[in-house]
Amino acid sequence: MDEIKYLNTISSPSDIRNYSDEQLNELCSEIRHVMIDTVSKNGGHLASNLGAVELTIAIHKCFDSPKDKIVWDVGHQIYTHKLLTGRYSQFSTLRQKDGISGFSRPDESEHDTFYSGHSSVSISSAYGIASANKIKGNNNYTVAVIGDGSLTGGLVYEALNNAGREKSRLVIILNDNNMSISQNVGSVARYLAVTRSKKRYVRMKARIEKVLSKIPFVGIKLANAFFKLKTNIKNLIYKSTMFEDMGIRYMGPIDGHNIKQMCEAIETAKSLDVPVLLHVNTIKGKGYDFAEKSPAVYHGISKFDINTGEAKSTGATFCGEFGELMCKMAGEDKRICLITAAMTLGTGLERFSKNFGNRFFDVGIAEEHAVTFASGLSKVGMIPVFAVYSTFLQRCYDQIVHDGALQRQRMVLAIDRAGFVGDDGETHNGLYDVSFLSSIPNVIIYSPATFDEMKVDFGNAFYRDEGVVAVRYPRGGELSIPDGYTPGLGLFDIYGEKCGTVIVTYGRVFGEACRALEILKNSGIKVCILKLNRIRPIPEEALDFALGAENIFFFEEGVKSGGIGEKLAAELLENGYKGRYSLTAVNDEFVKQATISELYDKYGLSAEKIAQKIKAGFSEGE
Repeated sequence: MDEIKYLNTISSPSDIRNYSDEQLNELCSEIRHVMIDTVSKNGGHLASNLGAVELTIAIHKCFDSPKDKIVWDVGHQIYTHKLLTGRYSQFSTLRQKDGISGFSRPDESEHDTFYSGHSSVSISSAYGIASANKIKGNNNYTVAVIGDGSLTGGLVYEALNNAGREKSRLVIILNDNNMSISQNVGSVARYLAVTRSKKRYVRMKARIEKVLSKIPFVGIKLANAFFKLKTNIKNLIYKSTMFEDMGIRYMGPIDGHNIKQMCEAIETAKSLDVPVLLHVNTIKGKGYDFAEKSPAVYHGISKFDINTGEAKSTGATFCGEFGELMCKMAGEDKRICLITAAMTLGTGLERFSKNFGNRFFDVGIAEEHAVTFASGLSKVGMIPVFAVYSTFLQRCYDQIVHDGALQRQRMVLAIDRAGFVGDDGETHNGLYDVSFLSSIPNVIIYSPATFDEMKVDFGNAFYRDEGVVAVRYPRGGELSIPDGYTPGLGLFDIYGEKCGTVIVTYGRVFGEACRALEILKNSGIKVCILKLNRIRPIPEEALDFALGAENIFFFEEGVKSGGIGEKLAAELLENGYKGRYSLTAVNDEFVKQATISELYDKYGLSAEKIAQKIKAGFSEGE
């Protein structure tokens, strides 16, 4: 498709409300073409977005955004929404520095209600808006768009339990593209699902109940009997009353790729003035054959070749090495169990899940449960490993404190995507785990710079350390390490000739520090590097070495507040340190999307910026 016929004329959702069926079908094809082309160049969430095209068009035809608030769960389904809300001209900048986000962002558009990057939150926040509207006498609608995977998160049920208690103009649209919510029986169920979503049916049912209730003496009993009979017949066919038991009117399932059916169902839901859950079936990856056949692979994908569907190779990664290591160690020790929160592929555990199925647990999007579940496994002698992205570990603070550290249970947190993640932006950067884990008594934290160090760290976590142990590692692979460097594989290493000026760092910033050392050496400035492998507690011998330095420059890929740089400074002060100390880390802000190299440069962690900082420090000291 070379010519863009519709998207460059759409500045708001109101522009599509008078489109014919034919025009809408052409628009769907155009949107899919733009999505596939853009994600192939920039990476992003493809399969889920391809499956939500017609669904999103129907939502914007029936609701009046931004007056009606649309809350997207996670944002993995939001690309069509962005294109229909005037962002086509910016869409090529998706997930790029200073470009548009891959998720919902209120500072990007008035049509984006909340930031969206974590799962299972949409119904809670949408219910809050709907309740506020009711208090204010505002008749606008609130829409929560949630994927089926998000229903594995407990927050959803807390929200449903509350939302069903009172009348409000809340419409929950469940995009079911993988799991079965309600069992149904063939064509009869499909026919009845469509019928029950039509206004005529709803109005006729209401009239019958009203007429029956007015019959003298027996009216109320007849109306109740009619309601029970209707409910029993429906339950016989659908086998699911979970939502209606919570007080949420259930409609569906509806074909999520049939815009006309979707619009009819939405209009019916709007007419009820009670919380409604509209169950919609879609095909994840629809319109791109590779994504339809392998939706999990194309859920979140890096740059790829459109014609072959092959992702561009990134080489060995910490994630991949972790998966292989767990297979090896689990083969040797039957106590080792792996837990993931709906991220089998994302955390590198696909092979483990197949080879050690009885010791692999995907708990769904339930990170809090994962930690407490690990505590139970540990209690009876297993060695549980919870593989989780740093950004999602944020949900688990209470469980790590109460069910892990306080209980003195042995569990290992394999923290993927630690540090900057780049193009996923604020909601996904792993910059806080060190700070909040360091506030918990007795938690041990490792941050390897190389694959070999990671292997040693997990060995320590399994067989030397006790209690909660975290091993954190970045997205992607090793940064360039000097040929002359041989990891000591201890708790810390010293690289370069010992001298009075010391760079202290950990993790993949070590690679940048090594390059900075060479830049400084060529400028006649002598420095050495103290690389921490175990970052909490700081090894006593490493502290002793730092106490002997005249100048210390700490570079940390994490937040400054509560980070290891601050903790080292405090320990040095307590031990009477008299030298100069400089700390470079992320200040009090959320880090926006950009490439890793762009972020390293911006936050002073690139080799060039490290060298500049130290040169400036020497100039100030003269």
